[in-house]
This record gives sequence, C-alpha cells and structure tokens, in this order.
Amino acid sequence: MTDTPILAERSTAFLRDQLAELLQIKKMKLVTAESCTGGLIAGACTDLAGSSVWFERGFVTYSNDAKTELLGVEERLLRRAGAVCEGVARAMVMGALAHSHAQVAVAVTGVAGPTGGSPAKPVGTVWFGFAVPGTLITEKCHFAGDRAAVRAATVQHAFARLVELLGQADG
Repeated sequence: MTDTPILAERSTAFLRDQLAELLQIKKMKLVTAESCTGGLIAGACTDLAGSSVWFERGFVTYSNDAKTELLGVEERLLRRAGAVCEGVARAMVMGALAHSHAQVAVAVTGVAGPTGGSPAKPVGTVWFGFAVPGTLITEKCHFAGDRAAVRAATVQHAFARLVELLGQADG
C-alpha cells in the first residue's frame, strides 16, 4: 500500500496507449470496476480505436447496491467500513475479474468531492485495486484539487500503475 500517487510526467493518453500495447503483446484483456470515476477509465480506454482487442468490459458501480449486485461486494463490508476502504477496493477488483473474461483488472473507490469527505477519508482519498496474473494489490492515494482534478489524477494513476505492473508480470 502507498499513500502517494506515482509521479508520472507522461500524459494519460500516452499511458493508456502503453497499456493497450502491453495487453495486446501479452494477449490479455482489461476489466474496470469504477465508483468515484464513474466510467472515466473505461471511457479513456474506449477512446482508442481498436480497444475491443484488449478492453473486455467496465463496471460503473457508483452506489453500494451496484457494488453488491454487480461485483459481489458484501453488504456487511460496506456497512462496516464504508465504500472507500481497502477491503472494498479488493472486493471490487476480485469481483470484476470473476464477472468478466479479463485477466487484468483495476478498481477505484474514493471521495472525489467537493463534499463527502471526513477527517478519516478526506476529499481526494482514492483506494485502488489492481490485479494482473499472479498479483493482486491495493493502495491508497490522496489527490489534490477539485472534483475534476481528483478524477483525472485517478485515471492517470490507474494507467500508470497498470503499465508498471504489466511490465513486471510474466506472461
């Protein structure tokens, strides 16, 4: 787990293109499970022509009911810890893999703002879940800025981390 985002000077589109190339080389597909980004990661993926070769599907699970119904996140976990926590990010990424034909997954759940934050989970807090063959990790980041900035930084970090993890993965 990390508390700071990867410092990437590369653009989101460049990172997405790198991810697409790695997934195609490895003959793998990506699934997304998004809450605070509302589908922005999937949207960025499908902005690239030919993405159907490497992008399998995306789940937008903004509500707790959607997380439970579509991804199998336990209601008990959501009640106990809230939607923005490590356990939910882990359950979302595992649920995305289980409910798709993809081998690689990313999940995001966070507080994009401007409201909804708390002392324990301030605006800008985002939990990520990443799964590549042989690896499942979660991490927490804090992003500065308004709602649009937090969401954009979340998308960029998701791509940067997936590129890093796939570059290290076998297969």
